[in-house]
Amino acid sequence: MKNTRNQPVNIPASKLRPFSGHPFKVKDDEEMNTLIESVQTQGILSPLIVRPIENTDEYEVISGHRRLHAAVKAGITEVPALIVSLDRDAAAIVLVDSNLHREHILTSEKAFAYKMKAEALAHKGYRTDLTSVQVALKLATEQIAEDAGKSKDTIKRYIRLTNLIPEILQYVDDGRIAFTPAVELSYLNEQEQYDLLEQMELNDCTPSLSQACRFKKMSGGGRLDTRSYCHRYERGKSKSA
Repeated sequence: MKNTRNQPVNIPASKLRPFSGHPFKVKDDEEMNTLIESVQTQGILSPLIVRPIENTDEYEVISGHRRLHAAVKAGITEVPALIVSLDRDAAAIVLVDSNLHREHILTSEKAFAYKMKAEALAHKGYRTDLTSVQVALKLATEQIAEDAGKSKDTIKRYIRLTNLIPEILQYVDDGRIAFTPAVELSYLNEQEQYDLLEQMELNDCTPSLSQACRFKKMSGGGRLDTRSYCHRYERGKSKSA
């Protein structure tokens, strides 16, 4: 990482913009309240990392979105930041790596973070005369797995979750649908997922792993419709009664 300046500088909060498309949510919750109190009493102990936005006097935040939000909430108008010169892909990799260590991170955040990093790595390593986009993405997931200390299959399964509609992905974040069934449901097309969501809300239930696997198989065979959801939910309920 090449620093435009070696030392942190104070930058007006009004000149800072969030990283476009970043997957990490900044929420006003108990953790944020604790961070705001810390910023009010001690200031920002760890500088943000930002990069210049071309042809402007503004900067894009790479690391420190939550610290910036806390500072604004605390009424602080300037924040310390390291200004670095990075292209979009390099910045995306730094952003993901600097956030995945957090203690509390949603499944959806991991999913879109791994996808963002995979695409950035693929762009950086892709050459039309040597490889293909598919090969580049494959190599990218292997690198992410190594960095994260996980298997490449686990990384791929997380990325699969980005195919879920937002409403079902929220069920996953809320712990109402487990990780493995969610991966199976990600193979349903968008309309099938919305049909499933309707039945989930009407029946106040979520599919088990075996049901999700059947839904995936039926979807691939073009045999999945709303009546199939109803039938299989009702049968699942009668078995558990």
